[in-house]
Amino acid sequence: MMKLHAVVDSPRIPRRGPYSQAVRFGDLIFVAGQAGLHPTTGAVVGTTFDLQARQAFENLRALLEDAGSGLDRVLKTTCFLAVPEAFDQLNTLYAEYFPAAPPARSTPVVQLPRGLLFSIEAIAAADPDVGTAPC
Repeated sequence: MMKLHAVVDSPRIPRRGPYSQAVRFGDLIFVAGQAGLHPTTGAVVGTTFDLQARQAFENLRALLEDAGSGLDRVLKTTCFLAVPEAFDQLNTLYAEYFPAAPPARSTPVVQLPRGLLFSIEAIAAADPDVGTAPC
């Protein structure tokens, strides 16, 4: 029987719950929401939007790399904001992390747990020659 998908577990970003950090399906990688949590302790990084969002983007980068992709291959993101006033800051960071051909984006304002101010999930193209074997 042919396996339809492969779960990607990053050694750099330990899983914190009963879900997959990322799933590779063919040439696509679906990354679960990444918040501003310290990768080894799981503690919220700082109390500012900038600190938390930067950590979330770095966590996303690590997961994508471990799955055989990268920020330059992201096609779509959903950026969850806890405070709508951070929208301009998000645009600045988005331009920094996605400087050329930024991915499509949705940005709902939501209530996040644990004092989190930001979370990002992504869909990216996989490099067919790197990472988890194609499905």
